[in-house]
Amino acid sequence: LSPVSVLGEIVVNEVNFVRKCIATDTSQYDLWGKLVCTNFKISFITDDPMPLQKFHYKNLLLGEHDVPLTCIEQIVTVNDTKRKQKVLGPNQKLKFNPTELIIYCKDFRIVRFRFDEAGPEGAKKVCLAIAHYSQPTDLQLLFAFEYVGETYHNPAKKVNGIDPGGGGGGIGSASGQQTPLFETYSDWDREIKRTGASEWRVCSVNEGYMISTCLPEYFVVPSSLADQDLKLYSYSFIGRRMPLWSWNHPNGSALVRMANIKDVLQQRRIDQRICNAITRSHPLRSDVYKSDLDKCLPSIQEIQAAHIKLKQLCVNEPFEETEEKWLSSLENTHWLEYIRSFLRHCAELVYMMECKHVSVVLQEEEGRDLSCLAASLIQVMLDPYFRTIVGFQSLIQKEWVMAGYQFLDRCNHLKRSDKESPLFLMFLDCVWQLLEQYPAAFEFSEMYLTILYDSARISLFGTFLFNCPHQRVKESTEFAISKNIQLGDEKGLRFPCVWDWSLQFTSRDRLLFHNPWYIGKSAPCVQNGAVKTFKRSKKNYSSTLRGVPPALKNGIISEQEFLPRRNSLILKLKPDFLQQTESQSNSMEEYFRDWFAKPVDLHGVILPRTTGTQIKLWKLCYFRWVPEAQINHGGFITAFHKVSLLADEVDMLNRNLRQCKSNSSLQGSCSELDQSRMYFRANSLNNTSGVPDFLSSSFPFSPVGNLCRRSILGTPLSKFLSGAKIWLSTETLANED
Repeated sequence: LSPVSVLGEIVVNEVNFVRKCIATDTSQYDLWGKLVCTNFKISFITDDPMPLQKFHYKNLLLGEHDVPLTCIEQIVTVNDTKRKQKVLGPNQKLKFNPTELIIYCKDFRIVRFRFDEAGPEGAKKVCLAIAHYSQPTDLQLLFAFEYVGETYHNPAKKVNGIDPGGGGGGIGSASGQQTPLFETYSDWDREIKRTGASEWRVCSVNEGYMISTCLPEYFVVPSSLADQDLKLYSYSFIGRRMPLWSWNHPNGSALVRMANIKDVLQQRRIDQRICNAITRSHPLRSDVYKSDLDKCLPSIQEIQAAHIKLKQLCVNEPFEETEEKWLSSLENTHWLEYIRSFLRHCAELVYMMECKHVSVVLQEEEGRDLSCLAASLIQVMLDPYFRTIVGFQSLIQKEWVMAGYQFLDRCNHLKRSDKESPLFLMFLDCVWQLLEQYPAAFEFSEMYLTILYDSARISLFGTFLFNCPHQRVKESTEFAISKNIQLGDEKGLRFPCVWDWSLQFTSRDRLLFHNPWYIGKSAPCVQNGAVKTFKRSKKNYSSTLRGVPPALKNGIISEQEFLPRRNSLILKLKPDFLQQTESQSNSMEEYFRDWFAKPVDLHGVILPRTTGTQIKLWKLCYFRWVPEAQINHGGFITAFHKVSLLADEVDMLNRNLRQCKSNSSLQGSCSELDQSRMYFRANSLNNTSGVPDFLSSSFPFSPVGNLCRRSILGTPLSKFLSGAKIWLSTETLANED
């Protein structure tokens, strides 16, 4: 038995006769095999079939039981006879022979192995190897560097038989359109022309990162600002991060990001000069509206604390003991409250640009955390291009990767950062909330969002590996020199790009990315009275974005509206939000009221509904590894399956009509009919009325063998996390040696 490996991957240690635990109350379903630690992942290789599993999507880089090293959060070794457990850090000694290994993953998985039949020394060595290689001390020790080094020394070799293409674009949609990476002058210039920002220009003053190491080489500034002025002003900004243009509204309003000005004496003068330049770039010479995100939104520390509480609730809490308090415990994590805060604040800024026709400046201390999320979310609400797959990927490149979001620190790839914070996950969660409310407005599915989040934990791709573009150039150049790699004219090594999805998935599996509800621009916008997301009644639209239900009268809310449905996974309404309505302007309320009273234009602005019952927990992302939370033959995927069949049938009929009208040959007709953008196809199933056996609420993921609770068959949600008491909390384990 040997693991499926990629270029540059080497086996560090391995041990035979290992048992992977599938259930805790019986060993009937346990799998026997070999546990392997490489410099890229941990692999469990077995000939035994996975029990009770009929489907799982296949990642070409990872085996069925593999975990990337950068996805590991904590490693715990246990000795049953001595009743000892130890959280393993890098370069630590293990004084006992482990009988069990528990791996806590960043994606909420828990994987458990037993060494009852394995040699004690072999078990100890593989545990120490996993601890060492999953907690590297230096950025250049991450696997991406080893892989890229091998590709330069062996250019003929390819991963999965496909050329990684360096940082080039990848398969983003059915048309194969490439994702712009915004590394070049031309990418920014095309975006200016696409948005009609005629009074803005691409600035190359930071070429070679001469001004700021945390800005891209090219970015967009007002045409009235000269390069010399920008150089002069840059010294006054934190990190020398000058104002960055993000997007232009058709009415001329601009969205701009800006770091704080640290020079107190020059603050007012420089601020006025920047605002004047933005005003002159507006065709109506409208004012500039500044939003201080540090004051309006939760801090990165608060978001991290909320994420830790959410993980404890979804993974470690014994639900059978806290069933009555589960909803209040969810509320106490503040995760959904922060989701609501971002959606609400961004909706208000959409109002300023859309209705007031003013440019918006997002101000933040360094301008590379909260502003990434806010700027991206505003553009998703305003621009339908960013609701397509290629557009969404270009948005992440523009507002996160190139704008200097600190993926290395915030994702904590080196396991030693006190700056960890899941802002990128929160952004994907916010987008999921919009997708849930307006499914026909997005080309991509929630499976796409979940897999995108997982890809940030795979250390092969350079997209989510660095704190800024300059760090990629600097670190990879140093690595190239140490490995005698000739770079030529290239600025650093070229890492595989995550947007080339063909590196991870087959063309068949990539069809899961496509949303069957999506109504493209070429199709007419059909209003269906049965779909509530398209039209709301007047009694429900008032103060929707203020978090106030229709039953609120004279500051009093009825008990029926306040209490959530039992066993609901929706955050109940907080009383704190009920006091906010009076302070809001009448014009903003009127704009929201009018917008919600009209049918939704799927290719125009979309606004979030942020009442307590509308902000939900993203179950596919957070519950997918929990067998007890799995609903066999149920969940959102059943609707996805039915709509996919209908959409595929409609597409097939349209293709038939086009073939008949064009009188093309039979051969051409057959080739076109074979094409489909749906994963589930109407013509490939004998019985379209039934639900396939492999469908469950965890689809396309399999919770079997990932979170070892008492039952693997799945129980009602009231039994959720049954048996969790056998798990020690990570906090308890961290305090014991």
